[in-house]
Amino acid sequence: MRRAARPHGAALGPPMGPPAEAPRAAVSPQNGTVPGERSKRDENLQRGNWGNQIEFVLTSVGYAVGLGNVWRFPYLCYRNGGGAFMFPYFIMLVFCGIPLFFMELSFGQFASQGCLGVWRVSPMFKGVGYGMMVVSTYIGIYYNVVICIAFYYFFVSMTRVLPWTYCSNTWNTPDCAGVLDGNVSGSAALNLTHLLNASQKRTSPSEEYWRRYVLNLSDDIGNLGEVRLPLLGCLGVSWVVVFLCLIKGVKSSGKVVYFTATFPYVVLTILFVRGITLEGAVHGITYYLTPQWDRILDAKVWGDAASQIFYSLGCAWGGLITMASYNKFHNNCYRDSIIISITNCATSVYAGFVIFSILGFMANHLGVDVSKVADHGPGLAFVAYPEALTLLPISPLWSILFFFMLILLGLGTQFCLLETLVTAIVDEVGNEWIIRRKTFVTLGVAVAGFLLGVPLTTQAGIYWLLLMDNYAASFSLVIISCIMCVAIMYIYGHHNYFKDIEMMLGFPPPIFFQICWRFISPAIIFFILVFTVIQYQPISYNDYVYPTWAISIGFLMALSSVICIPIYAIYKVCCSEGDTLLERLKNATKASKDWGPALAEHRSGRYAPAFSPSTECHLEVQPLHPEKAWSEAAAAPPVQGSNGSAHSQDSRL
Repeated sequence: MRRAARPHGAALGPPMGPPAEAPRAAVSPQNGTVPGERSKRDENLQRGNWGNQIEFVLTSVGYAVGLGNVWRFPYLCYRNGGGAFMFPYFIMLVFCGIPLFFMELSFGQFASQGCLGVWRVSPMFKGVGYGMMVVSTYIGIYYNVVICIAFYYFFVSMTRVLPWTYCSNTWNTPDCAGVLDGNVSGSAALNLTHLLNASQKRTSPSEEYWRRYVLNLSDDIGNLGEVRLPLLGCLGVSWVVVFLCLIKGVKSSGKVVYFTATFPYVVLTILFVRGITLEGAVHGITYYLTPQWDRILDAKVWGDAASQIFYSLGCAWGGLITMASYNKFHNNCYRDSIIISITNCATSVYAGFVIFSILGFMANHLGVDVSKVADHGPGLAFVAYPEALTLLPISPLWSILFFFMLILLGLGTQFCLLETLVTAIVDEVGNEWIIRRKTFVTLGVAVAGFLLGVPLTTQAGIYWLLLMDNYAASFSLVIISCIMCVAIMYIYGHHNYFKDIEMMLGFPPPIFFQICWRFISPAIIFFILVFTVIQYQPISYNDYVYPTWAISIGFLMALSSVICIPIYAIYKVCCSEGDTLLERLKNATKASKDWGPALAEHRSGRYAPAFSPSTECHLEVQPLHPEKAWSEAAAAPPVQGSNGSAHSQDSRL
């Protein structure tokens, strides 16, 4: 790629610098590296940057592609019309998922700040950032508990016979009926199937292992019982792994994701190849994909599609803003947002083939319909799928691969959740002391997360985990995302934001994204909120119905993140200057003086620092031929950016 010639004197050092250092500053690859030049040094020396763009893309893919892609999307797909569900799903991806993803990436990359620091764009809405932190805290606590359960199953799978294969264990009840007990086959299997269908009391050995041994489930959410020590130990292991991978921030996690973000696809492919070779797999995949076109007019199908896209991509968690803040200023986040979003959705579809090929095999073995064995959430990951694996030759091997995949999928998301909290704290304090001690901040957050997760390892832990999953990160995320769109597009101003993106990328956002950001995406978000309220049903777990007081706690968790927005807005208005309420509102919503690119060399245009004539009179370093230098600077062609687009030379004042 041919680089544009750099004018003499256009990149002279600051006025107070020694004359001998000025020419060297123009050519050395420091933290203002001209886009297009390859440099191993960080652009932002204080915060650091990704080692390269592959690390950012892999980290974002690992963040977006999580457990929900495996245990929620396939279930939603077959429940909402099979292949017909794909149509509204991809419509929502194009008009809501990718635009919101691009908005959050560009927001964090432009300011090089976490979910709190970016709200210098309109200080009154900083409560949105605090709301994101609260949501990430809740998710980070219970998400690692799910990972720890996957760790437990991973460890116990290292045996010749999986412990949930037969009904001959001490934790089994007389109601247990295993498909492999007594070498059941042929007509005997049909009789067993009839017995299973006729009696609701019959349970599978995998379900009894899950409920009676792993969880030792209590009868009520208020009856915590004892801490399950094996789960507590695995929780400690999972938090230690997360901390070690983030011990140097994005510098260490950026290297880990080369494995954690790619190996799940290797496992998925292995399980897929094994699955489609099984008898009955085609029946399961057909059940997964057969379109029911009459369902496409059902509002619930569109609501589920929009919700799945919104939650799957991780919008409004704060993680996207945080990860993008470590990008170099001129990185093409527009390209990245499209790649990551499409990869996330393609992974969901691919995982559906893996899940339903095995479930089809299991349904064929039992002689029942696929719907009888299909499940979602923990029921799929820790009951239905493990039971299907017991039917395969060398079942421990497939079990180890499956749970190792779940661990890696969970860790990819957990890395970003923890980094979101740590970055927000460090950026908010912002002094050299805490920046040098970021590792201790990470350790403190990890220890706090471990301690807060201990109640979820008790006998009632699964009740609390599902309560947090259903309420802490549900409609509150929708409200946060909607307010963020309004604040950026209508308070800060869409014209200002489009100019910011053009200054950063070298081109304005495409017209399609401008329309989506201003009108379509907020409308879809509002539709998701209305749909969530209309379709609300009190939470239950199997036959257990949550008491009113537990549901009230769930609503309080959801409210705790949203309430940050009005509380901080009122605080900011009261602290702002002005004689009237209207003046205070204007000052509270106006972008602060330090809003904009983090580095001085990127603060061009309206962000360029102003110099008074008296300052210019005392310049110690001047070009030998000022007229010639300025004419060459004006005539110089635009610099070619790393994304292949052109943008103007940065200000070097």
